[in-house]
Amino acid sequence: MPRSSRVVVVIGPTASGKSDLAVELCLRTGGEVVNTDSVQLYRGMDVGAAKVSPEERRGVPHHLLDVWDVTVEASVATFQTLARAAVTEVSAKGAVPVLTGGSSLYVRAVIDELDFPGTDPALRARWRRALEERGPEALHAELAAVDPAAAAQILPTNGRRIVRALEVFELTGQPFKATMPPFESIYPEVSMIGLDVPRDVLDERIVRRVDRMW
Repeated sequence: MPRSSRVVVVIGPTASGKSDLAVELCLRTGGEVVNTDSVQLYRGMDVGAAKVSPEERRGVPHHLLDVWDVTVEASVATFQTLARAAVTEVSAKGAVPVLTGGSSLYVRAVIDELDFPGTDPALRARWRRALEERGPEALHAELAAVDPAAAAQILPTNGRRIVRALEVFELTGQPFKATMPPFESIYPEVSMIGLDVPRDVLDERIVRRVDRMW
């Protein structure tokens, strides 16, 4: 797969100004934004996801917005394929891909040498039935017995992640976290920009954002 010579990543907490900075960087460098927020991939998820409006994009091309219908069940592995293709497309034009939004896992999925364990539909269906019949707390206890590190990082109420961790353990025989390799970028040059906003300022920005939404 062709590698971009340079990738820029903008990270930071919610309402810290990531989207605005990403747009400004693109305007100054001739870049294009690649969305790494999993919720913004879905059509119709505009308000809750604080999706950037056409006006806020200021003419800068944005990739991976409004890709899926809300009925689509996506995965990080699927996103990884789409996002890396977008990075390749942007860099092929001579532009700089600017990644922003979402969790660190989604960012890592794009820029790091990260291969996700496969899935087994029958196995996942069995764990989902167990989730419905026994509840997330019972499955979380089972996960804690075989993979305490994963259980410590997953809330006992998060049935979806518990099922995935149990599925990975059964498929690979390894703890869920053991399938995650160390940080090692697949791109020659990655510039990471982290935004740090004081808590009181961040709280005020979030309140203003919610007021604008409603």
